Amino acid sequence: MAATHTDGRIARGNQTRRLILERAVDIASVSGLEGLSLGQLATELKLSKSGVFALFGSKEDLQLATVRAAVHVYQEHVVQPARDLPPGVTHLWALCENWLDYSRTRVFPGGCFFYSVSAEYDARRGKVHDLLAAARTNWIAFLEQSAREAQVAGGLDTEADVPQLVFELTAFMEMANAESVLHDEFTSYDKAAKAILSRLRGVATDPSQLPESP
Repeated sequence: MAATHTDGRIARGNQTRRLILERAVDIASVSGLEGLSLGQLATELKLSKSGVFALFGSKEDLQLATVRAAVHVYQEHVVQPARDLPPGVTHLWALCENWLDYSRTRVFPGGCFFYSVSAEYDARRGKVHDLLAAARTNWIAFLEQSAREAQVAGGLDTEADVPQLVFELTAFMEMANAESVLHDEFTSYDKAAKAILSRLRGVATDPSQLPESP
């Protein structure tokens, strides 16, 4: 009986934690991680302040948990939809398309969560900075791995400079996000998609595997 009671409390605690983090990632994407407040979240979500503080012992703990929650959302919308595609330029193109769609559809109301909060912490030091830096490093490494797998599969020119290629693809995506959020317009995504596709067709061994236009 005691075990059942304990399990119920754990389940409710996990549900409350998910509810808080769902709201926290949205707030942070607009107002930054410094804009998060345990008290404000408790009030907004009509939760006990003591209960919220019990789940997150400090503001930094909340910020770190928020970044981790955003990573899961990012993977769900950008990485996982392309997971069943075989290695090749079509897989790389799909990842870029997914990223543009993730930003365009405002999965996070402030556009790309990581573009927003990284600017807030890029010159700082500490656990939050390190976690954000690791998330970005992992994303870039994943794109580079996908490009190298495309080379091995024969879909990408073996002479292509993979780090340079990924740098350019990322720059196109992030510029689209920045322009869209700043000016509240969405044509930048079409421009980025056109630029990315042109770049990929230029290094593809068989450009016909890719669409001629986005």
